[in-house]
Amino acid sequence: MDLFKKCEDYKTVKETKALGIYPYFHALESKQDIVVEMEGKREIMIGSNNYLGLTGDPRIIDAGVKAMKEFGSGVSGSRFLNGTLTTHVILEKELAEFLHKEDCVTFSTGFQTNLGIISAIAGRTDLIFCDRENHASIYDGARLSFAKMIRYTHNDMEDLEKALSNADPDKGKLIVTDGVFSMSGDICNLPEIVKLAKKYGARVMVDDAHGFGVIGKTGRGTAEYFDLEDEVDIIMGTFSKSLASLGGYMVADREVVEYVKHKSRPFIFCAAITPANAATALEALRILKAEPERPKALLNIAAYVRKGLKSKGLNIIENSIVPIIPIYTYTMLRTLVACKELFNRGVYVNPVIPPAAPEGECLIRTSYTSTHTTELMDEAIEIIADVLNNLPTTDEDLLVYLQNK
Repeated sequence: MDLFKKCEDYKTVKETKALGIYPYFHALESKQDIVVEMEGKREIMIGSNNYLGLTGDPRIIDAGVKAMKEFGSGVSGSRFLNGTLTTHVILEKELAEFLHKEDCVTFSTGFQTNLGIISAIAGRTDLIFCDRENHASIYDGARLSFAKMIRYTHNDMEDLEKALSNADPDKGKLIVTDGVFSMSGDICNLPEIVKLAKKYGARVMVDDAHGFGVIGKTGRGTAEYFDLEDEVDIIMGTFSKSLASLGGYMVADREVVEYVKHKSRPFIFCAAITPANAATALEALRILKAEPERPKALLNIAAYVRKGLKSKGLNIIENSIVPIIPIYTYTMLRTLVACKELFNRGVYVNPVIPPAAPEGECLIRTSYTSTHTTELMDEAIEIIADVLNNLPTTDEDLLVYLQNK
């Protein structure tokens, strides 16, 4: 069989494009902000992870420009060799201090951070306990480690304990969980995870990509939110969300960080993050420390939108406080049609369809920024409600609806 036969047989993209509802790769024509220009249209942006609204902040831009002028556009090497900048060292020091850990190491992307940590820490004789709704990078990191991965039902502590109690007590054990789950907005049950880890001799790692800068008294994330910072062994996060840049980090005890630095293939064999990425992440961190009102404003606007969407009769996932608000659209076709209609009406959102969601439980994922205004959100809420409340509910009626457009 021809290796490329699978490519020829892949029809989903062609079919959705033919229907005019392909939802991906819309091109931005402006900087990321609460309102953007996208393919000639004004779009209210409620589909980005720019949680603290810093991607267009003049201080962030100035920091990036200054770094490029000082260090150039790239490092042209790994951190082991010629790729370590003073900016990397300062950023790691300040992140470790802010997150109350001994040490920190940065990676080139958030995805690579999970690959790099998990594949270094765990090995063939170890066990990884993984929430079923964890990010794809956690799953890929577990596969790369060659450890045995044991999945437990999402946020189900009884299922986790059953898995731990059945495990070989002589094997190394790592419990890995998202702090804030990126699709549903759920917050992990960290207090119970910590209790179970102590009971069964496991270590705890939290992926706080969507928790950092969002929850916790000062925006330090999930561990601070539960007052368990001393109980979590490894925290990872990204720069592409609250810190308005690109890259990722790990904080832990110094000996753990040193081990990962010298054993992690995705760290060793990759060029370091660029000068501009490091400098903008550092500036964003300093802004977060100086302006703790930003996470508070973020949660306030999320609460405002939740209330507004519910008042319009929309079925949302509302079991959290974070600025991720999924709206049920049920079928894949209805989800894609809704996203297209919203885009045409000037509201950008993200579809969550199989395999990210089960068929029949598809969603529109909306996410918010601390600089969103109530006036702008009122506009978005009205458009979302008008589109979803008037959209056909069956796929048969939706196909007719598309033919008549």
